[in-house]
Amino acid sequence: MEDMKEKIIFCRGGGCTAKLGAGALSSVLAKLPKKRDENLLVGFDSSDDAAVYRLNEDLAIVQTLDFFPPMVEDPYTFGKIAAANALSDIYAMGGTVKTALNIVCFPESYDLNILGEILRGGNEKVQEAGGVLAGGHSIMDTDIKYGLSVTGTIHPDKIYQNHGCQPGDVLILTKPLGIGIVTTANRVGEASGEAMQQAIASMTTLNRYAAEVLADYDVHACTDVTGFGLIVHLLEMLQDGHMARLAANQIPYIEEARHGAEEFLLTAGGQRNRNHAGDQVEFRIQDFAMEEILFDPQTSGGLLAAVRPEQATEILQRVQALGLPCGIIGRVEESTSDRTNHRTKVIVEQNL
Repeated sequence: MEDMKEKIIFCRGGGCTAKLGAGALSSVLAKLPKKRDENLLVGFDSSDDAAVYRLNEDLAIVQTLDFFPPMVEDPYTFGKIAAANALSDIYAMGGTVKTALNIVCFPESYDLNILGEILRGGNEKVQEAGGVLAGGHSIMDTDIKYGLSVTGTIHPDKIYQNHGCQPGDVLILTKPLGIGIVTTANRVGEASGEAMQQAIASMTTLNRYAAEVLADYDVHACTDVTGFGLIVHLLEMLQDGHMARLAANQIPYIEEARHGAEEFLLTAGGQRNRNHAGDQVEFRIQDFAMEEILFDPQTSGGLLAAVRPEQATEILQRVQALGLPCGIIGRVEESTSDRTNHRTKVIVEQNL
């Protein structure tokens, strides 16, 4: 079993760091023909987290899928992380999980007990979500990959899309950043056990609980922060004429991620995110580590929600009670015409 775990540790580009870059993906999707269907309320022509299809006036289904290679040693823990990550897209849309299907790539030469542990971890998270594991599909592959296809339900009038921000909205992040940097450091033996436990606790926590808090308030836009990092996911939320201002001193992150960034223990995914979106961000701080944390790809990251300012403090207090670092990290504003760089959509300052 130890030999098999060794192979999982060194799997290339584990977790959401394995995600294709946002620029490459959008250029491919833009070329696909689109079939118009008035009941497809959310499809791939937007940057939302899941598809939504209306069945009737009161009911729509939410569909998503997500899978990736391992980023931790333990197969059972990996199964929980991969499942929590896939389930998150349902919560980011405001939906309720109903069914899930396993997606498995597994080397024929590996011990099947490893696969059993991965599936056990995944099934536990599906059950915790209130859903039912209904089957799946597996193929032989040179590397391990695992995830879920998930179906949920939602009322057609209560969908959280990611582009409904309004000027004045406050931005709340429900989990800490730095997951990609910490897990990368761990693969080369540079992360402490405490930092990895913090990362695992975050990655295995369902966004269900934060979503249940948000359901009691006016959420104008919501997404989950995953492989594109906070900055790119935030940019996807901002419509034309809008910008965001972030407070670096309010960003929740795993403390050891700062040390990892300063030691250049970075991910290729983070650099793809910077290359794709860096020219739309103005950093008014001299803090390279914070820049990297903001571009860092997250696996099973938190929800990023735009809410009414008068509701933000109460929401934050309730999310804080869930036990993970979180924060009010910034606000949405109207774009100003006096900015020297018209492409700037996000300004990062030390505080607001």
